[in-house]
Amino acid sequence: MRITLIGSGNVATHLGAALKNAGHYILQVYSPNYQNAALLAYHVKAEAINNLQQIIPDIDLFIISIKDDAIDDVAQALAPHQKPIVHTSGATPMQTLLKYTEHAGVFYPLQTFSKTKEVDFRQVPMCIEAAYEYLNFDLKQLAQSISNNVYQVSSDQRKILHLAAVFACNFPNYLYSIAQQLLQKHDLDFNLIRPLITETAEKVQSKLPNKVQTGPAVRNDQKTMAAHIELLKEEQGLGQIYHILSQAIIKMGEGPLGVK
Repeated sequence: MRITLIGSGNVATHLGAALKNAGHYILQVYSPNYQNAALLAYHVKAEAINNLQQIIPDIDLFIISIKDDAIDDVAQALAPHQKPIVHTSGATPMQTLLKYTEHAGVFYPLQTFSKTKEVDFRQVPMCIEAAYEYLNFDLKQLAQSISNNVYQVSSDQRKILHLAAVFACNFPNYLYSIAQQLLQKHDLDFNLIRPLITETAEKVQSKLPNKVQTGPAVRNDQKTMAAHIELLKEEQGLGQIYHILSQAIIKMGEGPLGVK
């Protein structure tokens, strides 16, 4: 498939590489910052552009992979080319594209990406949606060429999926940051808890989270929780976060058997 990538950020970088490696032809890479476009274009053997007027319309698909609040304007600019347009956003409905073209779809990779870290794209869930069956078929074929995990997900479902991803990824990472700051303040190395983080993450690969919950809250250990909150009395806001999360775990209901 002949594809033009609109964007040069983390998602576009990994997606572009996966598509190229799968044998697809990336014709152009657009970014308002030419250097960013050129860097990705070099890796995927494409032409770098920083003006949408430079778009070559002789392609099969536009993939918009930019900040959510810019998708609307870019879709409007691309629509006159009358080519299928998809975006990679988890939070933006397909309707945003349908305002400008009936050849609209979504090509959403559910993963966190960093430019400097390799990702096995074969393991990345690809969530697709399309306004028409012909485009849905094409997107499914395209997704299957780069991933072993392809799902049909509607815009309404994707909103919930994106929300769940924030709880599962962004919030825990913030809590890791809190842990790192507490450790650093008391001359302790973050490496001490990295194995704990890894083991916790590995457990939910085979079991449901509520079945592997551990800690003082699931045991309703009021004495330990009170001691922890006391330790946090000088840490602005952290005692409240600890209390809210602990109460939520207590209310979660039945904890795993044999928790110690």
